[in-house]
Amino acid sequence: MISALVYADEKAVAYDDLTDARQAAGTTWVHVAEATDEEIRAVQSAFDLHPLAIEDMRGDVRAKTEEFREYTFVLLKAISLTPGETTFEKEVATRPVGIFIGRDWVVTLGTGPPGPIQRVMDAAERGDERLLQRGPDFTASRAIDVIVDAYFDLLDEIETDIEEIEEEVTVSTDSETIEKINDVRRDLLSFRKQVWPAREAVGLLARGDPRQVEPQTEKYFRDIYDHLVQIADLTETYRDLVSGARDIYLNTVAQSTNEVMKVLTVVATIFIPLTFVAGIYGMNFAGGPYNMPELGWRYGYPAAMLGMVLMGAIMLLYFRRRDYL
Repeated sequence: MISALVYADEKAVAYDDLTDARQAAGTTWVHVAEATDEEIRAVQSAFDLHPLAIEDMRGDVRAKTEEFREYTFVLLKAISLTPGETTFEKEVATRPVGIFIGRDWVVTLGTGPPGPIQRVMDAAERGDERLLQRGPDFTASRAIDVIVDAYFDLLDEIETDIEEIEEEVTVSTDSETIEKINDVRRDLLSFRKQVWPAREAVGLLARGDPRQVEPQTEKYFRDIYDHLVQIADLTETYRDLVSGARDIYLNTVAQSTNEVMKVLTVVATIFIPLTFVAGIYGMNFAGGPYNMPELGWRYGYPAAMLGMVLMGAIMLLYFRRRDYL
């Protein structure tokens, strides 16, 4: 899905041929979504892109900015949450997006379905004045901006999950709760690993280090950099919230276990003297100087049972008054 657009004099013209688009006067923007190997080779040949940059698009490479002689290469990751194996589990999915900024052209390569970048190109085709009146570096800033804005959407999803967890941890000791907590912690860790390199990559553009970034465009990259700083701070805050929820859950489980142990201890304490009495009368010794007088008493058995019930009742009342039960 190769889209080629050339805009000059506040007009945008779509091209079918990459060579014609590359040689046309004005700013050339080529965007490829769900790029196949054949499409990547075609774009690489038309714009003389370095093989190592193309190789980075195919590998699991962290976000970065590299400056070549004729262009600047920016590699970012489009991030989304995908369903996991269970109903509540989610996984952080990443797709590389390569942005090549030349003197009068910009190329955006994506390996995923058409997304926010395609909407920016559609806006340019409809005559977006801000795009049509500026150069390729501004177009690249808009493409990077929509990628970073999607990070906020992902954090909103995670925030919703955290709110649900915070409601559960105080009332539930279900094992699914701790699984949800661990799942969100893994998502935040994976997300953090993508945000920090992206922050460094955009920071180079915000400082205007590459030759292809004009001074008047630096402020737009600085705005994106500020967004990434905010996203990094939110990520750390959410990690703290999840850690706090995990501590609350463990404390709730420990408290529940203590309550169970307290009840069992009280029950065992009540039955200890009863077992002692039953053990003595279970010996059934008769005759001799140590004859148990209760063995020959008509009311010995009912008296022993009544005494055991009274002891249990007294101990139960005592434990209740001490708030052990």
